[in-house]
Amino acid sequence: MKGDLRRPRSTVRVSFRRAALVLASIAIAAGAPPLRAQDLAPRAYVVTPVGSNAFTLANAYNDGPLQLEGASPIEDATARLNAPSLTYYRAFSLLGRSANVIAGVAYGVGDFEGSLFGERQSTHRSGLFDPVVRVSVNLVGGPAMSLPEMRTWQQKTLLGFSLKVTAPTGQYDSTKLINLGTNRWAFKPELGLSRRWGNWLLDAYGGVWLYTENPEFFSRNEYFPGVQAQTRDPVLVLETHLSYDFRPRLWISLDANFWRGGTLTVNGVESAATLQENSRVGITASFPVTRHQSVKLSYARGAYIRFGGDFQVLSVAWQYSWISGASMPRTARTSSDSSSRQE
Repeated sequence: MKGDLRRPRSTVRVSFRRAALVLASIAIAAGAPPLRAQDLAPRAYVVTPVGSNAFTLANAYNDGPLQLEGASPIEDATARLNAPSLTYYRAFSLLGRSANVIAGVAYGVGDFEGSLFGERQSTHRSGLFDPVVRVSVNLVGGPAMSLPEMRTWQQKTLLGFSLKVTAPTGQYDSTKLINLGTNRWAFKPELGLSRRWGNWLLDAYGGVWLYTENPEFFSRNEYFPGVQAQTRDPVLVLETHLSYDFRPRLWISLDANFWRGGTLTVNGVESAATLQENSRVGITASFPVTRHQSVKLSYARGAYIRFGGDFQVLSVAWQYSWISGASMPRTARTSSDSSSRQE
C-alpha cells in the first residue's frame, strides 16, 4: 500500500524481544528465591531465659521449577540454590516481658535455567542475600525470667509480636535480571500464638510483608538504557506448626503456611499474573548433641503453587547455645527450643 511505512523486521523482532524481557524480568523477580513468605519456622515465640544466647550455622538447599505461566514467555524455568547462613540469638527483658533479637546473614550460590524463544539459557549467581534482623516480644503469658525461675514455670498460652526487617545490602546488579539481593527494604510485622498441652505445642502466626520501591530494576543495560522502578504489593502470610516433645530439646514438628499477594508493578504497569497464592508444607526435627549443642533438620515442599518458586528445600542447622552467667543444666529450656527465623 502506497504510503504504508512498515517497520523493519529486525526492529519488530527487537521490540518483541524487549517486551518479552520485560515480562521475563517481572516473572523471575516474583519467582526466584529467596521468597521470604516461604518461611517455615516452628517455636518462634517460645520463652527462653533472660541471657540466653545462640549461634546457628545452617545450610538450605533449594531445588525446583519456577511457575511463570501467564506472565512470561520463559518455559521450563528451574532454579538450584545453596544458601549457607549464620545467625545470632539473644534473649532479654523488655518492660518485664520476655523478648529476643535475632540477626542473620546468608550467602547464596545458585544456577537458574529456562528456555526463551526456544533457546535454552542459564545463569549463575553467588553473593550475599539481604541481611535479616528480627525483634520479638511476648505480650501475654511470657514474663521475662531467669534460669532458676524458668525451672518451675510451665507454658500455657503465649501471645507475641515480632518485627522482621531486611536491609538492601545483598548482591545486586541493576543491569541483571536475577539477583540474590532485592535493592529495597522489607518489613514484616507479625502476631504469634503458642499453646502447650503437655508434650504437644501448637503455633499459629499471622503477618504481612511490606516493601519499599526498588528504584533501579533491570536498568542501564542494552535492553533498557534508562531506569525502571519496581514495586511489590504487600504479602499476607499465615503459618502454623504442631510439634511434640519427646524429651527436653528433642522434638519434631509438622509445618504449613499460606501466603497471598506480591503482585509486581514496573514503571506503573502492573502484572496481574504475578499474584502469588501459594502454600508449603514441611517437617522439622531438633536433636540435642551435647549440653550446649543441637542439630536441626527440616524438609519442605510446595503444597499448592499458583505462581513463583515450587521448591523442595532441605536444610540442616547446627546450634551452639549458652546462658550468660549461668551453668545450664541438661533439663533447662534454651534457645535451641526456639527458631532462629533466618530464612
